[in-house]
Amino acid sequence: MLNIYYSQMLLFISLSWLLVRGLVFAKTKQFRWTRELQLILVYICMIVVARFTFFPFSKVNGQIQPLVFNIANAFPFRINLLPFVYLFDYPVFREALLNLIGNTTMFIPIGIVWPVVFKQLDSHKKIIAAGVGFSLCIEILQLPFYDRVSDIDDLILNSLGYLMGMGFICW
Repeated sequence: MLNIYYSQMLLFISLSWLLVRGLVFAKTKQFRWTRELQLILVYICMIVVARFTFFPFSKVNGQIQPLVFNIANAFPFRINLLPFVYLFDYPVFREALLNLIGNTTMFIPIGIVWPVVFKQLDSHKKIIAAGVGFSLCIEILQLPFYDRVSDIDDLILNSLGYLMGMGFICW
């Protein structure tokens, strides 16, 4: 069994980010503060999304609980491909509402930031594909963790949030 703590994931993402930015600088020999500040917004979006999509929302004794990988429990994957069947299947309506609002609002900043930062996202189709693709990657990465569920509802709600964010700047 392997416990992955948020601090470890944050360190991994941060070191990977610094390595990539360092390699880009070494290749281009250019450093533009405005571009780096834009990219820091992308980084912030990534670490926030990683926090709430991979780690349990509730804390125990003020601590974020680890992501648990256990090969014995990894299969069969926990996946829901039926839209809206389990969307409100929570013991308390407040939790269902938190899931609905959280999965949507978490992706609004990405829908705003990505089209501004990445000029290659120059059409609505490309912008939508990037947002849906990012959400799909998250759902796929959750598959081997038995305490996470890959859910079509999450994909739909994340994409809706991304579209809302995109709508703020594109239309």
